[in-house]
Amino acid sequence: QVQLEESGGGLVQAGDSLRLSCTASGRSISTRSFSSYSMAWFRQAPGKEREFVGAISWMSGNELYADSVKGRFTVLRDNAKMTVYLRMYSLRPEDTAVYYCAADDSRMVRLASEMGKYDYWGQGTQVTVSA
Repeated sequence: QVQLEESGGGLVQAGDSLRLSCTASGRSISTRSFSSYSMAWFRQAPGKEREFVGAISWMSGNELYADSVKGRFTVLRDNAKMTVYLRMYSLRPEDTAVYYCAADDSRMVRLASEMGKYDYWGQGTQVTVSA
């Protein structure tokens, strides 16, 4: 089994930056297997559906972002630490949400923005951006 644990959320002001981390653990995962997972971040605001934020491929580090965060958010990974990061800049009140990381072990070349493509999920970390 694979567990994902997010951290780094908190309360910030509009315009601030924040970095979220997501670390993988479990009996079924190693640094080698983690490097073959595509990793993604999703978020869910109160009363709204969970939505795709960004993802980074297991292959060549290709990235994909939602239009709403493109140019402000960056997904990075450190395979040796089995950790993926979400760097968020110029935060806005509408970025307030619970942020989830997810892992896709299918080794697909195309990065997915659909929730159903991801096999493992974390419990989420709250990010609140005040105006």
